[in-house]
Amino acid sequence: MGTEASGPTAAEPLAGVGGTKPKCLGIGTYSYMMHWRPARDQRASTRFTDALTFLDYAHQIGAGGVQVSLGSTDANYAAQLRAKAESHGMYYEGQASLPQNEADVARFEAEVRLAKAAGAGVIRTALLSGRRYETFDSADAFRRFADRSWQSLTLAAPVARRHGMRLAIENHKDWHAAELVGLLKRLGSEHVGVCVDTGNNLALLEDPLEVVSTLAPLAFSTHIKDMAVEPCNDGFLLSEVPLGEGFLDLKRMVEVLEKANPSLQFSLEMITRDPLRIPCLTEKYWATMPGLPAKRLAAALELVRQKSTNKPLPRVSGLSAQEQLDLEDANVRACLAFARTKLGL
Repeated sequence: MGTEASGPTAAEPLAGVGGTKPKCLGIGTYSYMMHWRPARDQRASTRFTDALTFLDYAHQIGAGGVQVSLGSTDANYAAQLRAKAESHGMYYEGQASLPQNEADVARFEAEVRLAKAAGAGVIRTALLSGRRYETFDSADAFRRFADRSWQSLTLAAPVARRHGMRLAIENHKDWHAAELVGLLKRLGSEHVGVCVDTGNNLALLEDPLEVVSTLAPLAFSTHIKDMAVEPCNDGFLLSEVPLGEGFLDLKRMVEVLEKANPSLQFSLEMITRDPLRIPCLTEKYWATMPGLPAKRLAAALELVRQKSTNKPLPRVSGLSAQEQLDLEDANVRACLAFARTKLGL
């Protein structure tokens, strides 16, 4: 394993699903994170209830596609989603968790097969569900995670190859950009690349544009987001905000990504929530990153100082459940409008 090819290559356009029309920003599932619980309960007030109706709703508000798990093991359901995406001229990207061990490969392969039947050429996934500085208390604990990650990748890559699928590993506040590139180059699979998140690695004190530039050659998928920051006593606060309301150079990021992979689809990840605390001035934060140079911390804190504004970061915890849902929807719609007028998406 790990010798399948010289490295990830640019993804091919998905035939029949949005391949011949101008790109339009799609929606990742976590952009509607607060909607999914009432959606799965099929409450009467929800805007969608499953992947099929999510695709319909995304089309209704002007999105170019969706990145979402099927939530079904029914081949007929997968075929319906593919037909609907094609009829709308939209793309579909899947979402799945990697196999944890050999006993889990059959589950993963079934999900890959269904995602392909639904029209996906790419499946977004991640190696860690949490955040590095919160999940692990020591460098040894992170090394054990790295070993498990390697096992998952070596189990998943042959499955992706068999089914002609591309797996896009998100930079999910777990790996520094260079670490993730090194891991995937070691794997050497043309079927395993990156879902490039434009804002996540701020939490690891990395410059967002440098992260995008580092990961772009391996990009199979994206999470486009804008970010705002605010200092706090043990580090800084970090928030996703509607596109254009933060400080990321989104236009340049899109240019870098498109140059590296012209067939790339762009999916929005606008998570409406309270700010995340990045406790980079605490001992635990550094437990898994003992070799990180002090200049990285200095640069990050200077960036926070420069980019902070007098406007408080958005918070949702004081809103009613319906107000939270309405704000989430409004944020997504604002992002789609900005992408159309300012990013050419």
